Amino acid sequence: MVDILTEVLALSDVRGAVGARIEAGRDWGWWWTSETPRVSMHAVLGGTLWLRIPGRQTLELMPGDVVLLPAGADHALGSDPAAVARTGPTASSIWQLTDSDMISIGAGPVQARVLCAEYDHDHAVSTQVLTMLPDIVHLRAVADTDGLAQDTVRLIVRELATPREAAGVVLDRLVDVLLIQVLRAWLASHEASQPSWLGVFRDDIVGAAVTRIHEAPAKPWTAAVLAHEVGVSRATLVRRFTAVTGESLGSYLTRWRMDLAARRLRDTNDSLDTIAASVGYSSAYAFGRAFRRARSQSPGRFRAAYRAMPASASSDPSAS
Repeated sequence: MVDILTEVLALSDVRGAVGARIEAGRDWGWWWTSETPRVSMHAVLGGTLWLRIPGRQTLELMPGDVVLLPAGADHALGSDPAAVARTGPTASSIWQLTDSDMISIGAGPVQARVLCAEYDHDHAVSTQVLTMLPDIVHLRAVADTDGLAQDTVRLIVRELATPREAAGVVLDRLVDVLLIQVLRAWLASHEASQPSWLGVFRDDIVGAAVTRIHEAPAKPWTAAVLAHEVGVSRATLVRRFTAVTGESLGSYLTRWRMDLAARRLRDTNDSLDTIAASVGYSSAYAFGRAFRRARSQSPGRFRAAYRAMPASASSDPSAS
């Protein structure tokens, strides 16, 4: 059976990388910002520290805590509430980079250690998970009931303590694993504050319908056919799908198909007829009309725009 979360994360190509490793003493503040908006995550490897997003409540982070900032907001890390309150874009404590690429900050002996990571995704794909989460996702060590996130944090600590070959690759993979564990914990313990795609994980009927779509996107799905597949009436499925996800069943089906098609247009030389058939359209013409409605440009222009971009440019051709 298709794992919906795996499918979406794979298609949107969510990938993480270590951004900084901090060893901090007393009375310090560090302003965290990104040149481009990216999801930020901090794992407390030892000691305690505080986090503040301007206009939000200051948050205490304990040993083993992991905090995810899906909106990628600029924020302050520091030794205490007073330190983060005075920290801003032009007001961070003096720091230095050690021979082991560790950021050393604050006075006196080390009192806190934190690993900072960033995540990016394929902006050509509209179905995302991270952007639907609240601005702050805080997985407290004491709430990590199965201990899996803590196990990963301990692996990170061990990897940092004894650097070996390919340590950077290992750390990047571990922060990817840690992200999945934070997502699992949040999905298991929080109710969505409003309808969104994340609702598919909490409603068995809607989740089953989405699974069928992901298993066979080219199948000629209708609401009636999907309802029969999951064992409810058409009216029940249509009503529950909209109530849970905030969009219609037909809208989601089209959006998922267009995401699949966009990746194939960008990453392969497959013909429009082949791509059309793979996402459930009987002809390149019908597919082209649907793609143009969804992406405001034809499949050919989408592909050409991407091919004309330098490798370092954005992965979203619609930005051109």
